[in-house]
Amino acid sequence: MSRADLEKQPYDVATMFDGIARRYDLMNDVAAMGQVGMWREKMVESLDIAAGDQVLDLAAGTGTSSAAIARAGAQVVAADFSLGMMTEGRRRGAPVPFVGADAQHLPFADDSFEAAVISFGLRNVHEPRLALTEMSRVVRPGGRVVVCEFSTPTWRPFRTVYENYLLRALPAVARRVATSADAYDYLAESILDWPDQEALRGWFAQAGLEQVQYRNLSGGIVALHRGVVPAR
Repeated sequence: MSRADLEKQPYDVATMFDGIARRYDLMNDVAAMGQVGMWREKMVESLDIAAGDQVLDLAAGTGTSSAAIARAGAQVVAADFSLGMMTEGRRRGAPVPFVGADAQHLPFADDSFEAAVISFGLRNVHEPRLALTEMSRVVRPGGRVVVCEFSTPTWRPFRTVYENYLLRALPAVARRVATSADAYDYLAESILDWPDQEALRGWFAQAGLEQVQYRNLSGGIVALHRGVVPAR
């Protein structure tokens, strides 16, 4: 699976992530040139966690983001649809429970969490707008829905450089570090095909979320979107 046409099927994507689970976090750190930790810190801040909050970390992978949320004082459920990623997270001793879950049909009751977040995973969902609706459903009124995702650089000259990096340099690095360069061809193309910041803000509004805002990180390479669940 090397082309990102945004018609990806859950089984295909899960199988792809199963195959790269062992080195996924390392590859991300290399590809992001050391910025992953900063992006994760800003994501945790955006959740506005109070001690004991129940937080859903969707597309949690090996649980690195979940562990960061837990360190902020939340009770975290790490959900993912890749058995390989969750198995690797358990092997590493991630201090959170893992739950197998399809983002489009979450196995949680309405109003189960104070917040829900998905980091670098929404673009891998077959119907991402349905995933936003599901995240809103399982969060209590007044709670937060946060998406941390690759986005569109705001400075046009840099955007061209970044696109060339994704299509040429990233797969080359992947061949040295990862076991499946094809997976990173897919990931690079999925980033380029992903809607920009304003389009994603529109998706939040369509999902019924209020007070929708976004914040660009690293010049728009990544954007943090946040919305509040309205009273029902």
